[in-house]
Parts: sequence; C-alpha cells; structure tokens
Amino acid sequence: MLGGSKGFNTNRASSSLVSGSRIYTLLFSMFATFASVYVSGRLWQESQNRVYLIKELDRITGQGQSAISVDDTLKIIACREQQKKLSALETELAAAKQEGFTSKNNRDAVRKAWMGTGAILKKMENEKGIVARFVIGKSANPGDNMDRGIDIENRQSNDFIILDDLVEGTEDLPKKARLFFTYAAERWDAEFYAKVNDNIYVTIDALGTALAAHFDKPRAYIGCMKSGQVYSEPSHKWYEPDWWKFGDKKSYFRHASGEMYVISRALAKFVSINRSILRTYAHDDVSAGSWFLGLDVLHVDEGKFCCSSWTS
Repeated sequence: MLGGSKGFNTNRASSSLVSGSRIYTLLFSMFATFASVYVSGRLWQESQNRVYLIKELDRITGQGQSAISVDDTLKIIACREQQKKLSALETELAAAKQEGFTSKNNRDAVRKAWMGTGAILKKMENEKGIVARFVIGKSANPGDNMDRGIDIENRQSNDFIILDDLVEGTEDLPKKARLFFTYAAERWDAEFYAKVNDNIYVTIDALGTALAAHFDKPRAYIGCMKSGQVYSEPSHKWYEPDWWKFGDKKSYFRHASGEMYVISRALAKFVSINRSILRTYAHDDVSAGSWFLGLDVLHVDEGKFCCSSWTS
C-alpha cells in the first residue's frame, strides 16, 4: 500500500510536473508573444512618432533632412514654440513703443504738470478759452487692448481726441497733424490751434500772452523757425524719401520745429478744406510748413518755442 501509494504519488507528481511545465511554457510563450507584440507596437508607434516629429521639425525649420533623436526633436519643437511666443511678445512691445501709445502714467504726469483734469480742465476752457486734449489714433488691430484701454481712460478723463481714420504710428505723424487740425478746426472756433509734443511743459499764461500779440495777424504761422539738411540715405534716422524735391543742395524750406507750433484760424480752416490734397513728407513739422509755402502767410519766429529758451 505504501509502495503502491508512493508509486502512484510519484507518477502523479511527475505528471503534474510535466503538466505544470507545459503550462509554464505555454504561459511563458503567451507572455513572450504579448511582450513581443507590445514591444513591436511600441517600436512601431515610436517609429511613427519619430517620422511625424521629424516631418514637423522639417516643416518648422524648412530643412529637407534631419537626423536627430526624438527627445532632441521634442526639445527643439518646444524651444521653437517658446521662441514664437517670445517673438510675438517682443513684436507687440515694439509695436506699442513705435505706435506712440504714450503710457497712462506719462499722460497723468502731463495732467498734473499743466493740463489739469475734471473741473480744472473745464475752468481753463471757460475762463482762459484754452482747450487741451491728447490726440491719438487707433490701434493697428482694432478693438485690441490698446484701443480698449484708451476708451476706458477717455471715459474717465474726457480729454482725448481719438482720430478714427488714423492708425497710430511714428510713420503717420504727418497725417496725424493734418487730421488733428482738421478735427479741431471743425469742432472749435478758436483764434489759434497749437500742436504740442507730449514731453513739453506748457505754461498756459505765458502761452496766452505770447499769442495775444498776434491776434491782428489772420494768417500767422508761429514757432521756432528752422531749416536743416535733407537726408537721402535710407539708413539715416531723418531719412526723407522725397529728398530729390528739395533741390541740389538738399535743404528744407523754413518751417516751425515740431516740438510746438501754432497756426491761426484761417490756416487751420485751409488745412481742413484741403486735407485730401495736402502733401505730407517724412516729418510732421516739414509737412505742416509745406502746406503754407504757396500762401500769403506770416512766419513768426517765436523764441519762446525754441529748445534753447527752455529751462530745466
């Protein structure tokens, strides 16, 4: 019984061992098959990803070939995306600077220095007959943050002239001057119209006194009169594309410096009526001077409007 029992158990154990071995082998084979399929799938997927990424990199870089790793490709693509975002931000910042959208802090400084706000601004209009406004065009991207910011600020301060037909930018300053005089002449019946840069401190009483001396001059063009060289080199800061119109010696005609100049009512009306045919040059002060060359205009060289007369 014991011997038979041992023999039976041994055979059963042996049979179980063989069966277990087959099962183990079968399971191992199945595992190996699954692993092989899995690894093959991953390799195929990675291969496909590699092809896609390399094609994407080729598309981004514009190169026909690339022999870099997937990791490096991912890093380069990420870098490229960051560069795009940085470039976009730098472009937006540069555009804001170029477009002349003076910051609210700067305008607040002007308001506090001489222009006033609210009741003070209104009092200057009623008692002194002087209307002061910031003049600004629209953003190159209508309705963007710049436009919305100006609209909000204007609702609070009510001291803007917003020129809807002008895209704000340094290259459009001559057009801006022309549109400003047109707008102001049509809106306010004033004796004089003054263009003043936003970095100029204006003493209102002194300005009023200076202009009062010219009330009897109906076609007065008042400012710090100058001439100056015309630059024909495109790389020069003051390049004039129409340089050839100014003669062989390339010298500008007499005109008022752009920091501040004043024109009488008759001249402002002239600009308003003829705005569609008035030529502009590279610079706003030269452009304004050109409008009055063929007219019987009195050029008043006012020393108080010159830089040399300004104190700290």
